[in-house]
Amino acid sequence: MYNALPAVDAAAVPADSYVLDVREPDEWAAGHVDGAVHIPMGEVVARIGEVPQDRRVHVMCRVGGRSAQVAQYLIAQGLDAVNVDGGMLAWASSGRPMVTDDGGTAGVL
Repeated sequence: MYNALPAVDAAAVPADSYVLDVREPDEWAAGHVDGAVHIPMGEVVARIGEVPQDRRVHVMCRVGGRSAQVAQYLIAQGLDAVNVDGGMLAWASSGRPMVTDDGGTAGVL
């Protein structure tokens, strides 16, 4: 039986959420959610111990494809994970704040 992947709209992600950004380093550098944790998709398996097991994980990428795969993996490992529909493009379009590590103007690659 197929179970639908839990998802949430970018505009509905609570401000105090644990956001896991699985984009590549250049995408992260261009702009990301303030307070998000960056673990590129290719490193998630090796770094799963860094992902909290005691709270919901909102998984994000550029548009939602990579994050959907990572959310499915996290759920299979017993974690409470949801995919952020539309990813960073939806986040930016909904007017949610973004930052860069160097204080520059944030954008989405």
